[in-house]
Amino acid sequence: MDLRLPRPRGPRRGPLSGRTWPGTRGRFAAAAAALVVLAGAGTWTAVASDDAPPVHRADRVMAMSGGVRVDTSYFTAGPSSHRRPAVLLAHGFGGSKADVRDEAEQLARDGYAVLTWSARGFGRSTGTIGLNDPDAEVADVSRLIDWLARRPEVRLDADGDPRVGVTGASYGGAVSLLAAAYDRRVDAIAPSVTYWNLADALFPNGVFKKLWAGVFVNTGGGCDRFQPRLCAMYDRVAESGKPDEAATRMLQERSPSAVGDRIKVPTLVVQGQSDSLFPLGQADATARAIRANGAPVDVDWISGGHDGGDMETGRVESRVAAWFDRYLKDDKGADTGPAFRVTRTGGIDSTDGAAQLRGASADTYPGLTDGRRTVPLSGREQSFDNPAGGGPPAISALPGLGGSGGLAQLSSLGVGVSLDFPGQYAHFDSPVLRDDLRITGTPTATVHVTSSADEAVLFAKVYDVGPGGRQQVLPSQLVTPLRVEGARTGKDVTVTLPAVDHEVQKGHRLRLVLASTDLGYASPSAPATYTVSLKGDLTVPTAPGVKTAAAPLPSWVWWLPLAGALAALALLLTARRRTAPAGPDPDLAEVPLQITGLSKRYAGSADRYAVRDLSFRVEKGQVLGLLGPNGAGKTTTLRMLMGLIGPDDGEIRVFGHAIRPGAPVLSRVGAFVEGAGFLPHLSGRENLELYWRATGRPPEDAHLEEALEIAGLGDALARAVRTYSQGMRQRLAIAQAMLGLPDLLILDEPTNGLDPPQIREMREVMIRYAAAGRTVIVSSHLLAEVEQSCTHLVVMDRGRLVQAGRVSEIVGSGDTLLVGTGSPVDEPVVEKVGALPGVASAVATEGGLLVRLAPGGSAERLVVELVRLEVPVASMGPHRRLEDAFLTLIGGSA
Repeated sequence: MDLRLPRPRGPRRGPLSGRTWPGTRGRFAAAAAALVVLAGAGTWTAVASDDAPPVHRADRVMAMSGGVRVDTSYFTAGPSSHRRPAVLLAHGFGGSKADVRDEAEQLARDGYAVLTWSARGFGRSTGTIGLNDPDAEVADVSRLIDWLARRPEVRLDADGDPRVGVTGASYGGAVSLLAAAYDRRVDAIAPSVTYWNLADALFPNGVFKKLWAGVFVNTGGGCDRFQPRLCAMYDRVAESGKPDEAATRMLQERSPSAVGDRIKVPTLVVQGQSDSLFPLGQADATARAIRANGAPVDVDWISGGHDGGDMETGRVESRVAAWFDRYLKDDKGADTGPAFRVTRTGGIDSTDGAAQLRGASADTYPGLTDGRRTVPLSGREQSFDNPAGGGPPAISALPGLGGSGGLAQLSSLGVGVSLDFPGQYAHFDSPVLRDDLRITGTPTATVHVTSSADEAVLFAKVYDVGPGGRQQVLPSQLVTPLRVEGARTGKDVTVTLPAVDHEVQKGHRLRLVLASTDLGYASPSAPATYTVSLKGDLTVPTAPGVKTAAAPLPSWVWWLPLAGALAALALLLTARRRTAPAGPDPDLAEVPLQITGLSKRYAGSADRYAVRDLSFRVEKGQVLGLLGPNGAGKTTTLRMLMGLIGPDDGEIRVFGHAIRPGAPVLSRVGAFVEGAGFLPHLSGRENLELYWRATGRPPEDAHLEEALEIAGLGDALARAVRTYSQGMRQRLAIAQAMLGLPDLLILDEPTNGLDPPQIREMREVMIRYAAAGRTVIVSSHLLAEVEQSCTHLVVMDRGRLVQAGRVSEIVGSGDTLLVGTGSPVDEPVVEKVGALPGVASAVATEGGLLVRLAPGGSAERLVVELVRLEVPVASMGPHRRLEDAFLTLIGGSA
């Protein structure tokens, strides 16, 4: 799992800037002597572009305080005699300077001197992770600014004071804020999708955001990669499930909010709506604090965020560039955009399935409470339980697993993906709305809470409920956690719900829900009963000054009538297949998988296919190997099989049911693709139990012990996952895929990173699993292992089926011959053999040739032709290795 965002690519996201404590400029001037280029570490590289000057890159390792070495890259373009502003470009958590190289090169072409670096504990830099410790990571930035001040290409405002901006996303966005606070030489910043108060982000209202905190630790490489104080703090809070005062104080001290009164430079705040880690409230606090200092501030709410979605790369990078042009280059004509902008989703583009985005803007930032409107709520007093152990938990966001589309983007399209368990929540409904209602900001409500325990932990959310209650959507998949102290005697609580930008349509209603659990947070393990009643109505902000840009009249207004007539005629003539989901096929009820005529085009292409006309069938008890070179279409096929993407043509049926996103039959499918993320501080068993609880299915349906027996993890289950070897992690991931003993198990490269004994164990796991009458599909590049573990094969190349059948049939196929020559065959001769009549393909192998005969070809005729070509034939016979068969089938393209 990775905290690096799919951030806007391009010149604009500058990095960090430096740090100077007030009144201590001399101290850091002296410390600048410690900033050295280590011997042999500097290298220059020219990166050419067709229409722009070449970009020069110099790589250096710089010494920082405490013996830490920081890996940097410096980018410039154009004559060195020209002085230009500088930009420090910071990377996201878990990344390195390599992640921002493209942005740095573009910024250099745009006339900036750009310095990137890998923060402490990441990339090739040494040291431990301090979560932007003012005395570590932030102090490093000031030393980088010292270095920029001595570069002849960098514009200076004064001796030792370069004209410099700082930008970055997430971790890099926070350090840009901190740099502006600690170093007065910073002239402009553009932080993106980041935090203002890290304690509020990870401990909102005193509730531990356990899954995101675990992602932080896991992405950083484990607890021992952090400063000891941070590691001890995390272990303490993760074990207790509740942040203490010392933990809160530690994170606050490392947050921009601790020094917010010092940030007095122009700031462009970009924040994501699809973000359960750093929600919009963090950006609001940033903007309000910096504006109070008298500095210019613009705010931009983008569609994506840490939970996925569209990061609006091109638009955002252009805006950040304009911001720096205005405040670093003093270009007063630069268009920096509106004071406030929010991206809104307006349906689906029927041509490519992408969400349609439109901008709304205002001349002033409205904040989160502008234009408040009261929405009445009704509902009786309700009691519900906090279950023992806090499970099963309700599900809102899935931290780090939103994918490129993002669950929040799905919610903006009216797709509900949240889950509350009966008996674990109370709800209060509004009347049906008579008009559309746009919510922009933070709704609020007041409730009365009573608990059988001394405190209550609740999770508040507002749903958009469709007509008849058939569909409810959680805007941006966000909830507000609440820790209510002194709840035993009853307490009135004003709930400030998450900030969102969401339109509730006429005919819908709003539903306030207070739940006792949530997957992303730690709730009390002791059982308790909560009682909640209404004390007031729901108040929602509408931000009336924010206006959505008018959409241009689309071209389809003119051509749609004609196209409709033509389409109707085409349907009559071609009798195109129905678009409604096909019903189950009873004849395939016992067939694990049948793929028929499956095709998937590359995005934006009408004639380039990732998969084309693919058909094959898999029976019970088979271990099927899916083989093919890179680009053969294997992963695309598996993604369609799991319902993650839809085919352009053809169909996939699992036990007779057509596969589509969310198809119920997918509950009979288990999958392990590209590894699994585990919480490192939990044991293997605890990770599996947590995963199963998140599915909402009964514990007895997990068949945990049977899956563990097949995976063969033994006593390791009781140990923390951070102590596992790579092989043990792989087997734990396989066990996770086997939970519920799915009838169809899909494994993508399950032996990656394993040593030979571990590979053998994995082979035995797959064979044992299929032996019980279930089916396994495995995609792998280890042909020797596939040959030993699989009963059947499907070979693909360039998106098409090459051959399917039993392993023994393909390996021993009579149409493929091994010609022994005693010495290597020259490539020109191989090409001549491949062009012979009756020969489908020829591949050179050690000591001979592998020749696949075309229909009508024969070994006798081949011998005659080989003698004519003066190939020294010493022996000839059918080959017996899968590797040879595979290379022959794909013509050596692997």
